[in-house]
Amino acid sequence: MLRKSKAYRISILALFIAIIIVQNFVPLFGYIPVGPLSLTTIHITVIIAAILLGPVDGGIVGGVWGILSFIRAFTAPTSPVQPLVFTNPIISILPRILIGVVAGYLFIGLTKTKLKPAISSAITAIVGSLTNAFLVLGMIAMFYRTPAVAHAYGVSDPSLIIKVLMTAVGTNSIPETILAAVVVPIVCLPLLKHSKIK
Repeated sequence: MLRKSKAYRISILALFIAIIIVQNFVPLFGYIPVGPLSLTTIHITVIIAAILLGPVDGGIVGGVWGILSFIRAFTAPTSPVQPLVFTNPIISILPRILIGVVAGYLFIGLTKTKLKPAISSAITAIVGSLTNAFLVLGMIAMFYRTPAVAHAYGVSDPSLIIKVLMTAVGTNSIPETILAAVVVPIVCLPLLKHSKIK
């Protein structure tokens, strides 16, 4: 966690929240539509916040993303699946909060090892990304094997949703995870050095 004043920490937290808001509402900045799915870069911001500010603030930033996802599902969905699935706060909000919490605690744990900060931040990025992917896709598989959701994914049989979601892991989750593993260390290492974070 940043060894700075409370006011400084709050200002940095507010900056991350502002970035999340911009990513949610500027076209192609936070979400990149690919067929019935959307590639996202917003999880990277949440992971960076968790590394720099800790799990609580990381969870707050993730929660803001989740609330905005929940609202967008009603007002301006970025894919056909969103209004069917992300209107459920357990899917739209909870996994986003857990990205920040898991990433924050994991990075704290990794800093106590002999791993270099670059490796620790890359591992944190990978785990944070997969936390979001597996929670969201797993809950869709558990609760939304319905004809409407199957149609939104472009299949006629709800039993095929599992196969579609497994494909999404390859086409969406893996690229998002690789992107996070590359970008997070590049952004975090200078900030960690400058901010003198433990």
